[in-house]
Amino acid sequence: MRQKLFSFILFVGILLPNTAFSWGVTGHRIITEIAYRMLNRKARKQVDKLLGTKGIVYYSSWADEIKSDTIYPQSYGWHFQNLDAGLSNDDLEQLYNNKLQNGEHVIYVLDSMTVLLRNEPENVDALKFVVHLAGDIFQPMHMGHSADRGGNAVRMTWFGRKTNLHAVWDDCLIEHSRMTFTEYSDFLVNRYGSREKELMALSELECLCRTYDAVCKVYDYQVALGENLEKKYEYKYYYDMRSVLELQLYTAAVQLAKRLNEVYK
Repeated sequence: MRQKLFSFILFVGILLPNTAFSWGVTGHRIITEIAYRMLNRKARKQVDKLLGTKGIVYYSSWADEIKSDTIYPQSYGWHFQNLDAGLSNDDLEQLYNNKLQNGEHVIYVLDSMTVLLRNEPENVDALKFVVHLAGDIFQPMHMGHSADRGGNAVRMTWFGRKTNLHAVWDDCLIEHSRMTFTEYSDFLVNRYGSREKELMALSELECLCRTYDAVCKVYDYQVALGENLEKKYEYKYYYDMRSVLELQLYTAAVQLAKRLNEVYK
């Protein structure tokens, strides 16, 4: 099984390097915890069979953890797609319809892994990649600008700790809630559950456009901060960006459940 997936990886090729992880462990567990609750009976039975009961949650960060595994040498770059400023919905549609136009990236690899899983429903590693990358694609800084490497080169501080914009979106915002992944999952379900059908009905292209809107909001806010980066802005940043973060997490969960339900229908 690993050899088959390795052959697929060799086909995908080598990607541009990126220094950051995706959503942190907590973020991925939130997404998969909510998605697990939305799986139909057949899909839940299959993912439990392959990964163990609720293994979808506990293996959700596996794709980050194996980046140094020599059997998956190119997977390090599968977690992002740099989208620069000024793209229109038509530009995004062209990218979506021509997934290789800028090289192999998360949109292409997630689609390819989903096809692989559909053709090989017992492929454990393909399932793990799908579970993880389906979350990555909703992390705004994994769709950030190439010039700053998805926010990695944008310096910030977070309550006295030196960090960068990418890391703020990977971990800092989520950690600031002081909630466990199950508590945060319950909170998001209670807050956004009424929108489940609406978000489930979104196409992949519509999700891409919405995520790009989130990307633009993050960068626009960064410009607005300007010289205030040296001041105490963290509480306001969290207050202003929390709704963007939470809707991305919940939408990612809904869309992951949709994807797995369709694979194992």
